[in-house]
Formats: sequence, C-alpha cells, structure tokens
Amino acid sequence: MKHSVLITILLIAMFFIAQLIGIAVVSVYSPQTIEVTNDNGQIENQTIYNLPYGLDPPPENNPSSNLISIVVALAVAITLIFFLMKFNAEIFLRLWFFIVIALALGISLNAAVINIPYSTLIVLILAIPLAYFKIFKPNMIVHNITELLIYPGIAAIFVPLLNVFTIIILLIFISLYDMYAVWHSGFMQKMANYQIKTLKLFSGFFIPYLRNKEKVTIVKNKSKSIKSKSVKVNVAILGGGDVVFPIMVAGVVLRQFSLIPALIVALCATLALAGLFYISEKGKFYPAMPFISVGCFIALGIIHWLY
Repeated sequence: MKHSVLITILLIAMFFIAQLIGIAVVSVYSPQTIEVTNDNGQIENQTIYNLPYGLDPPPENNPSSNLISIVVALAVAITLIFFLMKFNAEIFLRLWFFIVIALALGISLNAAVINIPYSTLIVLILAIPLAYFKIFKPNMIVHNITELLIYPGIAAIFVPLLNVFTIIILLIFISLYDMYAVWHSGFMQKMANYQIKTLKLFSGFFIPYLRNKEKVTIVKNKSKSIKSKSVKVNVAILGGGDVVFPIMVAGVVLRQFSLIPALIVALCATLALAGLFYISEKGKFYPAMPFISVGCFIALGIIHWLY
C-alpha cells in the first residue's frame, strides 16, 4: 500500500462519512411536488425546491442540457485555475476558494437547522469563520472537518440538475479527464503541489504523517543533542472531486429510488476506493475517479437488478 494501514483507514473513513453526510444533506433539500391551479383553472403539478442562497434549479430543468452546462463550466474552471496558477494569482485563488467553501458549508449546515427561522443567515455565522480559518489560518483538524461538509453542500446544488443517465455520462467524462490529468499531463500533481506549497491549502482530505524511518531519525537527533536535520513529511491526500462525484451519484439515486439504493452507491464507491489504496504503490500517483466510477457503476447494476 502507498500509505500505512492507519492512514489508509482514516482516508477511507472520512470518504465514507462524507458520503453519508452528503446523502443526508441531499435528502433535506429533496424537491417536493405540489398541485397548483393555473390561470386557466386547471390543476397541474409544480416542483418546489428549497436550496438556500438562490441556488434553486432553473424553471426549465433539462438534465441533458444541464450536463452540457456542467461539463463546460468544469472546463472553464479548470482552464481558469491553470492560468491563475501560471501567473501566481494567489489572492484571487484564495478569495475564490473562500467564497465557494463558505457557501458550501452554509448549505450543509443549513440542512441541520432548516426549520429554524433565518437559518440561512444563522449558519453563515459559523460557515464564514470556518472558511476563513481553513483558507487563511490552516489547521489539519479544521481542514478535514470542513471537508466533510463542503462536498455534501456542493453536491446538493448539482443533484437536482441530473438524472441517472446524465450522471453516468458525467462519471465517464470525469474519469477520462482524471486519467489524462494524472497519467499524461501531470496537471493534477502540479495543482496539488501548488495548493499545498504556495496556497498552503488543499481541496480534499489531507493527512501529513511521518514514516517509521523519519520518526527514528528524530529520536536519534534528540538523543544525540544535535541540531535537528530536516525530516521529510509524507502526505496522504484524496482530491475533492473524488469525494463529491460519488455523493452526486448517491444523491441522484436517492431522488429516483430511495435511501437503501443510495447507501449501496456509497458503500460500493468506498470499497472501490479501498481497493485502489490496497493496490497503490509508494511514489506513484493514481487517478481515483476511474476506480470510484467503477464502484458506482457496480452499485447502479445492483440497484437495477434489485429494483
């Protein structure tokens, strides 16, 4: 394995917890269909959404058109990040991340207190400071705790825009891009290094740790009372995209089926990620989305067979 058993278990546990939180958040924001009387006196169904901060889907909600819009938006965002990295636009990137994180945290936290008056404003009292400390005063504990809430909030925005067919297409597209960005262009590694070394943050789960060799070196330096030498700190990471897309799949399945099928998606995605960690080797980089997507596809096959 690339990382120790303990670190691997921590990453897998955080991934699975994020999936469960995501399902819960999406469930809270599930749209409701009500009967209304139109201007002609006829009764028709109307879908009501309750996403905060004006993020409800457009009235003409077409999953196929939405898929194209999402892919284009992702392409634009990736291109923009590339150029901002090239020109070292640190302030702009930090502000961008701050706004997105505060908004996503607000959505997730609001799901827990949605029935309280002015809940959308109340949760910002907590979301904004958390986003500030995450971006400008980084701390490993705050970082990973907020990561558990960020991706459920982001997923809740996109789930109403998609159906099972379009989320499958999106998974295929993202998996192909992930393979290209990791194995061919190396863009994912460059982006991760830039975030960690320059911005002092990372969009995903992040666990720094020391291997036994480095721990022994530190002990020897202390016992000999000599000036400590620099010690290499290893980092176990899991990108945010690897977390949010399976939440989106589980959310779409939750909407079109029920809770148990959504949990099947979360479980299969987690097992697929665990399989990747098991076969991964030290010093090598792997695109996680192809493996996670396979887990999601297996889950969808099981759901189709059962339901």
